Amino acid sequence: MPTTTNPERQLEPGTYAAYMHDCPAVALLSTISNRWVSLTMCTLGSFGEAMRYSHINREIPGVSQKMLTQTLRMLERDGMVKRTATPTVPVRVDYELTPLGQGLYGVISQIRDWAVDKTDEVDEAREQYDAEKTTP
Repeated sequence: MPTTTNPERQLEPGTYAAYMHDCPAVALLSTISNRWVSLTMCTLGSFGEAMRYSHINREIPGVSQKMLTQTLRMLERDGMVKRTATPTVPVRVDYELTPLGQGLYGVISQIRDWAVDKTDEVDEAREQYDAEKTTP
C-alpha cells in the first residue's frame, strides 16, 4: 500500500521525497548538515583509523565536551560511527567510521574541500553584495 505524505503525491513504501517537511530524509539531511557532525565525520575520515575521544576533541577547535559527546552518540545511533570500549584501567574507548559513515565522509569531504577552495571567492562576493546594498 502506498504511503500518503501529501494529498497530491503517493509514494511507495521505502521511498522518500526529501522536499516534503514530514519526510524522514529531511531529518537525516538536518543531522548531516550540522557543523559538528561534518567536522567530526571529516576528522574521523581524514585519519582513516580508530581515534580516541581526546584525539577527536583536539582536532576540532571550539567543540565543547558536551557537544562532541552528543554528536558521537548521534552518529553511533545513526550507524555512521562505531564505538569500541576496551576493558582496561581506565577503559579505552575508540571511535571509527562504519562503511555507511565512510560513504558519507566521501561526500562531506568534497563539500569541505569546495569550501576551502572557494572561501576567498565567497568573501569577495559578500563584500561586493554588502557594498552595493549600503551604497545609496
